[in-house]
Amino acid sequence: MTARRRLRSLRTRLLVFIGVTLAAVCAAMALTTVFVQRTYLLGNLDDRVDNAAQRSLGGARLHPEQQNSLAFLMERGHPAGMLAARLDDQGGLLTAEVVGRDAKPTALTDTQRTALDGIATDGSTHTVTVPDLGTYRITAVDGDGVRVLVGLPMDDVQQMINGLVAVEAAVAAAGLTVAGCVCAVVIRRQLRPLGRVAATAVEVSRAPLDRGEVTALTRVPAGDTDPGSEAGQVGAALNRMIDHVESSLSERRRTEERMRRFLSDASHELRTPLASIAGYAELMNRGTDRIEPVLAWRRVSAESARMTGLVEDLLLLARLDEGRPLQSDEVDMAALVAEAVWDARAAGGDHDWQLELCLDAPALVVGDESRLHQVVANLLGNARVHTPAGTRVTAVVEARDDICLVRVRDDGPGIALALLPTVFERFTRADVSRTRSEGSMGGSGLGLAIVEAITAAHGGGIDVRSEPGRTEFRIELPLAGESVGVLGYVNSPRTVST
Repeated sequence: MTARRRLRSLRTRLLVFIGVTLAAVCAAMALTTVFVQRTYLLGNLDDRVDNAAQRSLGGARLHPEQQNSLAFLMERGHPAGMLAARLDDQGGLLTAEVVGRDAKPTALTDTQRTALDGIATDGSTHTVTVPDLGTYRITAVDGDGVRVLVGLPMDDVQQMINGLVAVEAAVAAAGLTVAGCVCAVVIRRQLRPLGRVAATAVEVSRAPLDRGEVTALTRVPAGDTDPGSEAGQVGAALNRMIDHVESSLSERRRTEERMRRFLSDASHELRTPLASIAGYAELMNRGTDRIEPVLAWRRVSAESARMTGLVEDLLLLARLDEGRPLQSDEVDMAALVAEAVWDARAAGGDHDWQLELCLDAPALVVGDESRLHQVVANLLGNARVHTPAGTRVTAVVEARDDICLVRVRDDGPGIALALLPTVFERFTRADVSRTRSEGSMGGSGLGLAIVEAITAAHGGGIDVRSEPGRTEFRIELPLAGESVGVLGYVNSPRTVST
């Protein structure tokens, strides 16, 4: 198992692959060299065989009647080991001898003669192994009825080829050893950045990402993030992944904190009316002399209605968060805003309510009329509750450039600068910074969150600009020609400025 794991390492596999490749290249070069050299040497030997055959044929022609004579072998210049034979008309050997070193030619044995049988007298060259003499290159020629067989030993060629093979093997072995060592060093140095990247990944994997504050995770050094190399690309990708993990964990932590705060605020808002209902019920249980039943039931009904409204608001936000589709009808925003202003005037007669219609085209949008009415009513109610008596509240409806624009502004004291970034978050209250009407009930802090969620569900956006003496909420909705058929929750950007 350990050996298999070692072979699986990239360093080992690269080294083995390069070694095998170099060995194959060296073998191919050696084989090619040996083949070419052998061909060249055999060509030279064949030329010598042809020359010796022509010379022997010329000597045999001098005495054509002496068919068993090999007198031409007595001439000087024949190499040692050369064999010659006279052939009959059928190609059979009449006589055959071999030239010795510093000695007279000797006759071939029957076994040796048998090895030479069957060679055609066509001048072609053949390789024949003659017992006790070795391997020969042999040719048989015919001239004017005289047939001669001549052969030269291949010992010199074979020795040269064997020596060449031995030298090439030694050189290849030495070269492969040196190349293997150099490749091992180079591969190890080149893979060091990849090892550091792996070490960084291991260190990050050991970080307690499931608990606690996760900050400053280990990064791959800048020197190992060069996009020009593969290891650098891996390092850069790992750093990007670590950045994404950190940002995702931070966002999840913020989401969890908002969820905990939301649950805490929701629990607090529900606990207050429940405590009031429980208190009045306890007083009634103790007897009617402590509180009038009509007053108690009135307060219980009021707290129940307050709790019901809060639950309905939470349910609405949950449905919008889930992306449940809203009703899709054509809504006249001019008429809807006008109706909402009349309702606000009836509820807050101590404010100055104004309506402005700046319409270049019909202010028709596709959406849920009741929810859009709730958006405008919430904005107007927010202005009424959080501004003093006599404040002018103006609702403006504009239709231009495929956009229906609804603005609600007032000349009240404005929203505190510290509150602006979170004004659309749930359970955010403006009580600490805006004057409230005397005797008004405190809100739950969900009104503007509902406004934003409904607006986003209709494919629109909302922003707020506020400064002392002027606060304006601005809603943009696509006109009917630009709206989608089915409405759902869409994360729409908003801006908050002063």
